[in-house]
Amino acid sequence: MSLSVGTIVKGKVTGITNFGAFVETEDGSRGMIHISEISRSYVEDIRSVLRVGQTLDVKVISISDQGKIALSLKQLEQGDDAKKPAKRGPKPQQKPRKKYEPAPAVTSPGDFEWQASSACGSFEDMMSKFKRTSEDKMSDLKRGESRGYSRRGNGSGRK
Repeated sequence: MSLSVGTIVKGKVTGITNFGAFVETEDGSRGMIHISEISRSYVEDIRSVLRVGQTLDVKVISISDQGKIALSLKQLEQGDDAKKPAKRGPKPQQKPRKKYEPAPAVTSPGDFEWQASSACGSFEDMMSKFKRTSEDKMSDLKRGESRGYSRRGNGSGRK
């Protein structure tokens, strides 16, 4: 019996890897079922679905020029709808934004006031305020590390 694309044959699982299962068909040909072709639902571990020595029906989905045979269980589950795209549900409705609604506020790193305000006069004043804030934060971090605290919050002091 010669294999051709679209035929359904019986096969026996001869090996399982993380990416697929190898199957020997009735006529002695060897093919592979890729993990994405095992089921319509998500398959995390092939071994939870298939086992070595298991006999099953598989569909031939392609034969490469090098003779590699791609098999599918998923297309047997779908029947004749295998080539049709999956139907999607309706899109969720988004809340329409009002034209006069302001955009959400953007926060700056460290809640530092980056905008020039009337209280801060010149660029030099803003720069010195930024430098003080930065130095205070760095000293707090160094003080915490010396006490055994880490930035990751595990309390071990190791990074």
